[in-house]
Amino acid sequence: MLRPGLAWFRVAEEEESVRYLSTRGGTAPRDFETVLLEGLARDGGLFVPESWPRLTPAMLEGFRGQPYHRVATAIMLPFLGGAMSEDAFAALVEEAYRGFRHRAVVPLVQLGPDEWALELFHGPTLAFKDIALQVLGRLFDHVLAKRGRRATIVGATSGDTGSAAIEACRGRKSVDIFILHPKGRVSEVQRRQMTTVLDDNVHNIAIEGTFDDCQALVKAMFNDAPFRDRLQLSAVNSINWARVMAQIVYYVTAAVALGAPDRPVAFCVPTGNFGDVFAGYVARQMGLPIARLVVATNRNDILARFFASGEYRMGQVEPTSSPSMDIQVSSNFERLLFDLLGRDGQAVAAHMAALGEAGGFAVAPAELAAARALFTGCRVEEAACRDAIADTYRTTGWLPDPHTAIGLAAAASLKPEGVPMITLATAHPAKFQAAVARACGVSPALPAFLGDLMDRPERVRTLPKDLAAVEAHILSQALITSGAP
Repeated sequence: MLRPGLAWFRVAEEEESVRYLSTRGGTAPRDFETVLLEGLARDGGLFVPESWPRLTPAMLEGFRGQPYHRVATAIMLPFLGGAMSEDAFAALVEEAYRGFRHRAVVPLVQLGPDEWALELFHGPTLAFKDIALQVLGRLFDHVLAKRGRRATIVGATSGDTGSAAIEACRGRKSVDIFILHPKGRVSEVQRRQMTTVLDDNVHNIAIEGTFDDCQALVKAMFNDAPFRDRLQLSAVNSINWARVMAQIVYYVTAAVALGAPDRPVAFCVPTGNFGDVFAGYVARQMGLPIARLVVATNRNDILARFFASGEYRMGQVEPTSSPSMDIQVSSNFERLLFDLLGRDGQAVAAHMAALGEAGGFAVAPAELAAARALFTGCRVEEAACRDAIADTYRTTGWLPDPHTAIGLAAAASLKPEGVPMITLATAHPAKFQAAVARACGVSPALPAFLGDLMDRPERVRTLPKDLAAVEAHILSQALITSGAP
């Protein structure tokens, strides 16, 4: 039975019948629970729903004034396909956001006329990843308990996903979690938020390489069928559909707060892996009036180059002051490619094979035009990032982290006339104290609950970018291999 206030968002047909397809077309349709636990499709593709639930103007109007957790329940419920009752899921979502440090969960801050920042960093690890992962960890618990199973979660992080995933999964009885991060290429705060968590089910691995190397290792483990099956592998990266699903919500709440459905809004999203901005695309597909999605990148600009030219080609990863975006292979881009290619899984598989074999591919002019109807890419240099931090702090008193500053710089140059532009503030500035201090002379303090972070003991294993070495280490540590249920 729907709770009072949720009746205006009932999409019964989608709730009962939603199925998920692989972007590469070689895997049979799956239900939500299977997609949650599998993470990556057996054919190497990513899962997407067969169809998008719809948000009507009346539904959007009904969201006005509702608490965040209730809107989140309403938006995500159709994607579950009946996997949980509405009451059980509502309780899970409410619990997930109970510990956030702001009552609004994701408050808007006005920086200028029609210029806004959406603060996504009020969760336990000070980054937007908490918003999805606090839900995801609880969903894992629910589904694994229901099935009487244990799982091994593996993930790669360029900085923030790792700590958010660890925080969501630490101490949980049904999972071991192994997080790979590029050694020396995350901030000290980001590293310590991972490596100082000493729960028995938490394992940190520093890889001697880049984030792309970490991500490639994770994908290789999922493609190693005997290893995958022995450990019951599951994923917490944004390759897991449930991550994208939970991120749709804050696009809706922000747009409604600024006048949707009666007027359109635009979003500027600092992104490397394309998952966060893809959630905005899904919100648009569902009916949210989004006029423009600006994809803001640092000098690792594979996404900006694609939206300018239609060519998706890998380059060398260059370290920057916004390390979570130091990526040259954006995994979630494959989900957009699937739609651009008319949901032709074989065509997507051919393009991804070309990426692996030749380092890139190009789409047809019509496909590029379809992408550019909504998306604009923007590369922001290091100097412009520093200027955005300093200028924003000087003129507003609000202090952005380097990733958010990339977004602010891009938004300033690409804001549509007369449309509110919302920049996603993806991390608390204290996660990047040194970079912020270099830009504006202010070193932001960590919140009190993390005040002793630099003094906590660390536990981490350093390994080469070698699949055999990583798999051997995980096999030696995962409880599931020792007969644990």
